[in-house]
Amino acid sequence: MRGVIFDGKQTQVIDDLEIRDPGPGEVLVAIAAAGLCHSDLSVVDGTIPFPVPVVLGHEGAGVVEAVGAGVTHVAAGDHVSLSTLASCGACADCDRGRPTMCRKAIGMPQQPFSRAGNPLFQFASNSSFAERTVVKAVQAVKIPKEIPLTSAALIGCGVLTGVGAVLNRARVDRGDTVVVIGAGGIGLNVLQGARIAGATTIVAVDANPAKADAARQFGATHFIDASAVEDTSEAVREILPTGADHVFECVGNPKLIRQAVELLDRHGQAVLLGMTGAKTEASFLPAAMFLDKSILGCRYGSSRPQRDIPLYASLYQQGRLLLDELVTATYPVEDFAKAVDDLHGGRVARGVLTF
Repeated sequence: MRGVIFDGKQTQVIDDLEIRDPGPGEVLVAIAAAGLCHSDLSVVDGTIPFPVPVVLGHEGAGVVEAVGAGVTHVAAGDHVSLSTLASCGACADCDRGRPTMCRKAIGMPQQPFSRAGNPLFQFASNSSFAERTVVKAVQAVKIPKEIPLTSAALIGCGVLTGVGAVLNRARVDRGDTVVVIGAGGIGLNVLQGARIAGATTIVAVDANPAKADAARQFGATHFIDASAVEDTSEAVREILPTGADHVFECVGNPKLIRQAVELLDRHGQAVLLGMTGAKTEASFLPAAMFLDKSILGCRYGSSRPQRDIPLYASLYQQGRLLLDELVTATYPVEDFAKAVDDLHGGRVARGVLTF
């Protein structure tokens, strides 16, 4: 079968990938569509250290082909969106409803794939850049068959992370003010999360003016082109003179992290979503944190996928959450290199690979 692998030096689209059958508590899924995210490229450039060779991909949707012993919540033929969260369901954090903190979900990656008899690692317990993948049962979330799989593919990472950061981690409330730094795939979902939450002023900041229309479509009340103003913070202050209740940094740039802190109003919180290098340091003035300001990390939107994915699917069906509009372009998996180039060039909100 076809798949995209990284061997430590280069990525390749291959057609001789093999996958084992599902074991107890596992699900075999035929992938229909998979979103290309910066996290996949972060494995390639070394920002996210990961053992190789590895089958890439972590944001996908497809159709269940088979289930292992003990799996009852999905069956062959069901449409599913996949999460990357292989939580155990039995530890103290899972029991508290915090599966993103499950330590067993961040353990040694499995090797369900092989090529010419040699095992390959699975990225993010998912590897959706393959025609078929095996995941833990908890990662396969049933969705209505009416939702296009090219759109459903994006729920499992971009939507869970962005919308979840707003609703679960920051708990944005009606009437709050929000600034979103970076209007890419994650940033757009933060914007629509803020809109759904009832924020009244939602400011998007990005250095690419071509993102303005999409930012407004997803919920921004204002757009600041960072490439066209001398001082971005001053431009934000013209809209929010006392600062924002919530600032989401979606780029992973140390200077922008500091800016997020400096843009906070009293009792404001900066939520860090952009992926930095493992040893990258950011600085800020501690005095800026008085008046009850906070800096919050956020893993995977602080999500509970078996609850949140059906919720977001329902909001999509009600017309309240945008999914189709996130898909800028689709590519057959053989055009992986073009999809990467378009992502690097800022030409897509999300590119989706299809099988």
